[in-house]
Amino acid sequence: MMQYRKLGNSTLEVSAIGLGCMGLSYGYGPATSKDEATRLLHAAIEKGITFFDTAEMYGPYGNEELLGEALQPYRNRVVIATKFGIKLQDGKQVQDSSPQQIRKAIDGSLKRLKTDVIDLYYQHRVDTNTPIEEVAATMGALIKEGKIKHWGLSEAGVATIRRAHAVTPVAAVESEYSLWWRKPEQELLPALEELGIGFVPFSPLGKGFLTGNINSDTQFDKGDFRNIVPRFAKENIDANQGLVELLKSIAVQKSTTPAQIALAWILAQQSWIVPIPGTTKLHRLEENIGAVDIELTTGELKIINDTVSKMEIAGDRYPAELEARTGK
Repeated sequence: MMQYRKLGNSTLEVSAIGLGCMGLSYGYGPATSKDEATRLLHAAIEKGITFFDTAEMYGPYGNEELLGEALQPYRNRVVIATKFGIKLQDGKQVQDSSPQQIRKAIDGSLKRLKTDVIDLYYQHRVDTNTPIEEVAATMGALIKEGKIKHWGLSEAGVATIRRAHAVTPVAAVESEYSLWWRKPEQELLPALEELGIGFVPFSPLGKGFLTGNINSDTQFDKGDFRNIVPRFAKENIDANQGLVELLKSIAVQKSTTPAQIALAWILAQQSWIVPIPGTTKLHRLEENIGAVDIELTTGELKIINDTVSKMEIAGDRYPAELEARTGK
C-alpha cells in the first residue's frame, strides 16, 4: 500500500516513491514506445504513485511531451517535477539559467506538459554565470505568477542551496544517492535537515547495479549512458559485487529482493526523503513500489551501514566532464 511523504517543510506531499521518467525516452538505450510508456505511467498512478520526474533536456523535449499527454487525464492527482537550466546550442548541452532563458524554458515546459502550472521546478545544474540569487528571485516571480508552485535544485552544493533558500525557499533538492553513492551524507543531508528542505534521490538503485541483475558480462545497448560511466567498467562491476551480495543476503532473510532492500534503506534514512527509481518495465515498477512495505530493523540497518562503510566502491559515478557540473 503506497505511503505518502512531505518534502521538507514545504506543503508538497508526494508518494513515498516517485517515478524517474528519463529512461522512458533517453539515456538507457532505445526509447520505449509511446504506448508502452503510457501504459507504465498509467499503471504507476493506479498503484498510488503521484510524483513524476522529467526535464526539458530528456529527449530533448520528448519526455515532457510524453508525460503531458499521459498524465493529462489525471492532472489533479499527480505532482509533476521538471527542470530548466540546460539548453541545446549547436547540438551541445549548455548551462543557462539567465532569467530570459528561464522564462523561455517555463513556457515551453508548460506547453509540452499540457498544464498551466508546474508543481516542482528544478534548476537542472547550477549555472556559474548566473548568480543563484537571480535564479531564486526569478523562481519567486514565477510562483507569484502562478506558473510554478515550488522550486528546487539538482546536484547543487550546500553553499549554493543556502544562498538560494535565503531568497526564495527551496522545497527540494534532487541529487544522486544510494548505497553505492553516499556522498550526500557528508554535508548535503545535514544542511537539508537544518533548512527543512526535502531530498529526492535519483539513481537510488545505482543505475540498476543494486538490483543484482548486472555483472561483468552484461552488454549495454550502444545508446546506453552506462557505457561511459567508469563504475560500469568490467573490473569495477566485479569489484563492487560485494555490495550486491550484502543486499541479496538480507533480501533472502526477508523474502524480498535486493532492489527492495536498497530502496527500503533509503526510505529509512529520513522521513523527508523520496527516491525516484526509473524503470521501463511493469514488473520492476511493482517491485520498486513494494519497498514501502519493507521495515528494516535497527539491527539490519546497522549491519548494512557497518558493512558498506568498510567497502571501497570502485570507479567514479560519472565521467570527469559530467562530474565537473555537479556540487557547485
